[in-house]
Amino acid sequence: AVAAMAPHRAGAALPSAAILLLLPLASAGLSSYFGTKSRYEEVNPHLLRDPLSLGPAAAGSQLPAACAPLQLRALLRHGTRYPTAGQIRRLGQLHARLRRRPAAVACPAAADLAAWQMWYEESLDGRLAPQGRRDMEHLARRLAARFPALFAARRRLVLASSSKHRCLQSGAAFRDGLGPSLSLGSDEVEIEVNDSLMRFFDHCAKFVALVEDNNAAMCQVDTFKEGPEMRKVLEKVASALCLPVEELNADLVQVAFLTCSYELAIKNVTSPWCSLFSEEDAKVLEYLNDLKQYWKRGYGYDINSRSSCILFQDIFQHLDKVVEESKSSKPISSPLIVQVGHAETLQPLLALMGFFKDDEPLKANNYVRQTHRKFRSGRIVPYAANLVFVLYHCDQVKTSKEEYQVQMLLNEKPMLFHHSNDTISTYEDLKDYYKDILENCHFKEECELPKINVTAVDEL
Repeated sequence: AVAAMAPHRAGAALPSAAILLLLPLASAGLSSYFGTKSRYEEVNPHLLRDPLSLGPAAAGSQLPAACAPLQLRALLRHGTRYPTAGQIRRLGQLHARLRRRPAAVACPAAADLAAWQMWYEESLDGRLAPQGRRDMEHLARRLAARFPALFAARRRLVLASSSKHRCLQSGAAFRDGLGPSLSLGSDEVEIEVNDSLMRFFDHCAKFVALVEDNNAAMCQVDTFKEGPEMRKVLEKVASALCLPVEELNADLVQVAFLTCSYELAIKNVTSPWCSLFSEEDAKVLEYLNDLKQYWKRGYGYDINSRSSCILFQDIFQHLDKVVEESKSSKPISSPLIVQVGHAETLQPLLALMGFFKDDEPLKANNYVRQTHRKFRSGRIVPYAANLVFVLYHCDQVKTSKEEYQVQMLLNEKPMLFHHSNDTISTYEDLKDYYKDILENCHFKEECELPKINVTAVDEL
């Protein structure tokens, strides 16, 4: 077990016996609470045993045999990545502070962390890790196994990505993972850069001014950082590191916690940084992460989700085109559309559609009441998160309305539609349910700044 815990070369495969030894350590209470820095395996644990297994969800909610898939539209978050330059810088500062500690003062936790090798370099800045490439290759192979008719030879694949390096590399890894299942040589499928859809939030002036660049918009996050739950974690970590509590803050503690998550996701090792935190601490730090996601990308402000209607409408425009082609007995021009973006691409879209909405908003003062909240970013958008729309044509139906049906999968699991409480919907019913967004959510108007440049949170 000691050998299994030793750090190994980034990207090197661990022998299966070592992985089995690691599992109890890696999942000893913390790995469920890493929020957006969670491994994909946290939502699909069967992949730890076999990364190509389709798992139990694939067997459920099957459509009738008379239904054939016409189009698959997949929105992916990039795979496992390295920390950003800012996180690496803060980790370097904390690590340097521990190394400067007087050796005469006995402090085992601080000594262990001072001895830990700081291997992250700022040049890694959010780039895709080798594990991230594997995430995408394996996802491609699982989707191809699940929808063989769509991924069959000579089917056209349209591949798009955000301009970020980690997304472009994820797209290339997904394409490479399909390998021989598509007749096209992998180099022949070009990746189109499309930031207007994959990074719509950057192009929405109202979101940028009133949320992204407005410190007041994150008041709930800032209040929680100074609140009693975080104070308790802060004092405990300061005590373990034999540091005055004044020398730490919520951001530094969060960096230490996220280093635990990065070491697990990137290297599949249990980092010494994990030893600073209990499961209760992890729940508090997860809530801090979720608060930020909620107020910046989720239900906190309407503009967060309304800015994604450009992507939502694009999905339905392509589905409409497929229905039209099918009714005219034309070949389907785009049977496979795969687009790679970010947690920030998927989270607003899911909020626009009304998923994972709690009765009560997430706030700084209701941590305990939100223990069983639906909005848990690590369950919704871990690394390699994927939202998949599949449109089917069904024969032997009673009414023409049932001829076209849709299924939605989040992280490869069928989702229940709000309007039907079922994992299948007729395309007509789905469009009807989202009629208002499809007809009345106009990106240009939604994202225009008010004429008077008011940056107060009240405006939101």
